Amino acid sequence: MSHKRLWAWMTLMAVAAMILAACGSGQPQAQPTAAPAAPATAAPAPTAAPQPTAAPEQPTAAPQPTTPPAAQQGGKLTILYWQAVTTLNPHLATGTKDFDGATVILEPLARYNEKDELVPFLAAEIPTIANGGVAADGTSVTWKIKPGLKWSDGTDFTIDDIIFTWKYCAEPATACTTKAAFDPIANIEKIDDTTLKITWKEPTADPYIAFVGPFGMILQQKQFGNCIGAAASTSAECQAANLAPIGTNAWKLREFRPGDTVIYERNPFFRDADKVFFDEVEIKGGGDATSAARAVCETAEVDFAWNLQIPKAVLEPILASGKCDAIAGGLFGVERIVVNFANPDPALGDKRSEPDQPHPFLTDPAVRRAISLAIDRKAIDDQLYGPTGEPTCNILVVPAAVNSPNTKCDRDVAEANRILDEAGWVRNGPVREKNGVKLIVSFQTSINTLRQSSQAIIKSNLAEIGIQVNVKAIDAAVFFGGDPGNPDTLNKFYADLQMYTNGPNSADPQQYLQGWICAEVSSSANQWNGSNNGRYCNPEYDALFEQLKKELNQERRAQLAIQMNDLLVNDGAVIPLINRRTPNAKLKNLEGPTFNTFDSSIWNIATWRRVP
Repeated sequence: MSHKRLWAWMTLMAVAAMILAACGSGQPQAQPTAAPAAPATAAPAPTAAPQPTAAPEQPTAAPQPTTPPAAQQGGKLTILYWQAVTTLNPHLATGTKDFDGATVILEPLARYNEKDELVPFLAAEIPTIANGGVAADGTSVTWKIKPGLKWSDGTDFTIDDIIFTWKYCAEPATACTTKAAFDPIANIEKIDDTTLKITWKEPTADPYIAFVGPFGMILQQKQFGNCIGAAASTSAECQAANLAPIGTNAWKLREFRPGDTVIYERNPFFRDADKVFFDEVEIKGGGDATSAARAVCETAEVDFAWNLQIPKAVLEPILASGKCDAIAGGLFGVERIVVNFANPDPALGDKRSEPDQPHPFLTDPAVRRAISLAIDRKAIDDQLYGPTGEPTCNILVVPAAVNSPNTKCDRDVAEANRILDEAGWVRNGPVREKNGVKLIVSFQTSINTLRQSSQAIIKSNLAEIGIQVNVKAIDAAVFFGGDPGNPDTLNKFYADLQMYTNGPNSADPQQYLQGWICAEVSSSANQWNGSNNGRYCNPEYDALFEQLKKELNQERRAQLAIQMNDLLVNDGAVIPLINRRTPNAKLKNLEGPTFNTFDSSIWNIATWRRVP
């Protein structure tokens, strides 16, 4: 057994220790952004404690057979995200933390579980060819929703809300970051009160591309009806809705301080409200991954900590405390460097990083190729990630059928120098130059010890080939935020290179690979919400994507996906670094959290509970 597998086995299969029951401590409360007042149709709020740190009134025995008889239902579930939530509208979000913050409130028709299987949420069942829900020719899919669904304001959830969400995000001016999930839809027809039929613009091999997973959460038409188009991000009404959406999941918003804390309380209209264990959920943001890990595994102050992206030398002893369980498996995502094909020079003013301003040297494929060859992925893995990652040359690594065997990324400094020499980048000193342009790059990422350590290795690597690197670390809530007025977001990308992780949210790669087509280029025209933040535009790639959309044969689709991965990597549009298997952590007496490859780490939060 390899060192990595042994470590993972020891971490995930540790012998159960003494039960450690702990609720998260209350946080000092500044003036919050409060949820809008409940409409007159809403039922009275459930009984809750007057203070966040106090437990609400609760029955003396579990009301449902599904509740462990020795575990007292109620109390607070406390979660730490070192990247703080900044919006609760997932369709305008760019960071995982915002999608997860919305997940506590909003729901899609279905989600992926830890076995990569689709399970119904608002849907009554998963449509298939066998049950007649998926057209054999790939032209349509028919969904049935559960009867009697309610929004948290007490109003009925209807097919019209689903149709509205499609229209909201299909409108380019809304600038949905999830637009790729809705683009294939030609029409949605209401068959009856619980049945809808989605007809695709062209036959599709992935009938679950829309209304599934984190990109498929459904908005209430009543609340967001005036928010289609530019108003989605500009009007006061819509900005308020983005911070306090009405939802269908087990909790509704109580308080939200963007960039800090979200507090949720029970949704009395949730379809399985009597089976929900916790009265209150708090997602506390900020800090760093190391302190989040210690808050669960050493001090037991919180129940769950997300994304323990920590150097292995620090992480291993924290997990060895015996007070927590590490949750890992599947794929957390690929840590990559994105290359900016636009010019981020501040001297350009309003034209900075716009796609019609080509980068002065990163548009040269020789420079991009040399950068990739110079980076020591093995050192980053050995020194920093250890068992929580492995070097990769591919941006698309799951499912296994689309993991390309064709790419190579072994470090070769001599070859990198040769390529730059041949391309005319002259090295008369520490920095190469050509026609008065020097190879000096700005390199940004979020504040995180592991990422800053990775930056240091990469800076040293590129110095060996005559490229000077100026590094920048940005608060994670800002870097992964969607504020179009903030200069430091990853979508605005006011730097030459940037590093972060993401991955596909579906077992089918189409939606993920759409993130590099020309139409998805991020710019001021789409409020910087295009998914192609590197502004890569290659007609050859777009042509392959058009073939992928039309191809129904799964084997051929896998071949096309591999071709697209290879083109992205070999053309230097993106530089994959580490295939991450970063764990989350939970207290030993918290039952429910699982790893997940294609969905949120808290995809099933409504089922979480304390156990004896």
